[in-house]
Amino acid sequence: MTSKVDEALSYEQARDELIEVVRRLEAGGTTLEESLALWERGEELAKVCRRWLEGARARLDAALAEEEETEQAED
Repeated sequence: MTSKVDEALSYEQARDELIEVVRRLEAGGTTLEESLALWERGEELAKVCRRWLEGARARLDAALAEEEETEQAED
């Protein structure tokens, strides 16, 4: 479940934090518990990014459909 704080993140904020989480995981040197916490945070951040991207896709689809309807009405 995504927290209220995560819901307030912009796409760019979530993406940048996700990049940092991945960098830390790839660098290694963390305990198993720390790694699990980072992975869980990464999953939450990925959900935030996915929601933003799905919303953007829906807006683009709606704009394209509206444009198509306008063109058909003009013909």
